[in-house]
Amino acid sequence: MWDKTRDFDDAKGDSEKESVMRETTRRVLSGSTMDIFEDGTVDPVYQAKARVLNAAIQEVGMGRYQWWLFAVAGFGWFADSVWPLLASLILSPVVSEFRVAGGSPNFVTLAACFAILGVGVGGNVPVDSAVFLDFILASHQYLLTILSIWWSLGQLVASFIAWPLIANFSYPEGATACARTNNMGWRYLLFTVGGATLLLWAIRCFALPFFESPRFLVVRGRDADAVVVIHRLARFNGRTTDLAVDDLEAAARAVCGTSQEADERKAVLSRSSAFTVDHIKALFATPKLAWSTSLLIFLWGIIGLASTLYSSFLPFLLASRGAKFGDSSYYITYRNQMILGVIGVPGAFLAGWAVEQPYIGRRRTLALSAGEYPLLYWLTGVFLFASTTARSSDALLGWNCGYAFHNNIMYGVLYALSPEVFPAKDRGTGNGLTATATRVFGIIAPVIALYANLETAVPVYISGALVLGAGLVALLLPYEPHGKASI
Repeated sequence: MWDKTRDFDDAKGDSEKESVMRETTRRVLSGSTMDIFEDGTVDPVYQAKARVLNAAIQEVGMGRYQWWLFAVAGFGWFADSVWPLLASLILSPVVSEFRVAGGSPNFVTLAACFAILGVGVGGNVPVDSAVFLDFILASHQYLLTILSIWWSLGQLVASFIAWPLIANFSYPEGATACARTNNMGWRYLLFTVGGATLLLWAIRCFALPFFESPRFLVVRGRDADAVVVIHRLARFNGRTTDLAVDDLEAAARAVCGTSQEADERKAVLSRSSAFTVDHIKALFATPKLAWSTSLLIFLWGIIGLASTLYSSFLPFLLASRGAKFGDSSYYITYRNQMILGVIGVPGAFLAGWAVEQPYIGRRRTLALSAGEYPLLYWLTGVFLFASTTARSSDALLGWNCGYAFHNNIMYGVLYALSPEVFPAKDRGTGNGLTATATRVFGIIAPVIALYANLETAVPVYISGALVLGAGLVALLLPYEPHGKASI
């Protein structure tokens, strides 16, 4: 068992110790171009130590803990995908009944329950992506993009469960009278998905241990604890590591010049890790970082508005268009919704491949998926506009399949790009700002739909224009994480 209080000299002689320190210094200085930020963007002591931690994690290699984390972090993505979708999946039968419950006696209670639920699931993706990124190898950061497969699976599973329950236990579409006892399908759906969510929570909390982020510990001035975490990670993966506290201290001295100055910087870092407005200021510390943060917040807001506007009313759109085509039924509507869920799954893998291509990377993949290069695909924005030309339910479903596929690519890259370009010390704040932007703008979607005629394609036109505009904005992002380590 490795003891964090063990002195480095017990294991190595003075000459070997000095050799290791020189190697640490060389690695820190020579690796200055290997992370995403140029020198001066973040605290230099933190940057030097983060590079040592990145090298140690890379040496430990991809193992059991990272794959376990891929799964349990994915549970958060799954929940954050399923529950907002459920609000749209139950929309038609709830509107038919007017007086709704589940465990709730009326519509106001149901809406309040969903509001409280949103507080619980809404923070999953920002937190989970940050935690996952802290333990993933720099060479495997593309897995953060592929992590969006759980988002796609959430859409698929929710639609798959809703299809038989809503179709078989609901009043027919457009019924003039709708009693609760004959409209239990949407309640069964909420009960089923709620039970599944509790199961995922239990697995996530009790099955295997979570390690504290070593970058967080370094920022708090707890270098020894950060080294302990790296050693535990290595043991969990069946590996070993030679990382010691002296490696982190040598990295700090290589930047500061003296041990005293390095110790002073450690204290400054520890104070800066407290929850204050300084975390927001740090995201705007340089013109380039400020530009990046501002664009990301804007992108999240616009895409959040467009996606919510379209996706939240998609079942209603399919049903209303189906009625005009003479084939409206809950069975057809929710069957089509499940097909859209299936189509979205391969998008996560394509996104993971695209972000690793030298001439594409994160920014161009995001722009491509948003519709800026129609020679390659009729992409998200193009498919949104094209859906308004459908003259049959099958044609409308086909256009929506194209939208679902490319929309999942877009979201997969956006969810990965954001935490990658925020410094770990301020990543939680950055993720919180972008997530807040998309939620706030998402609230605007029902307002637009309220004043737009849902019997027309106006919401689709608005959504498509927003997505195309977001594709242009994505090309202006100053940082490209491809081939670089996040710190």
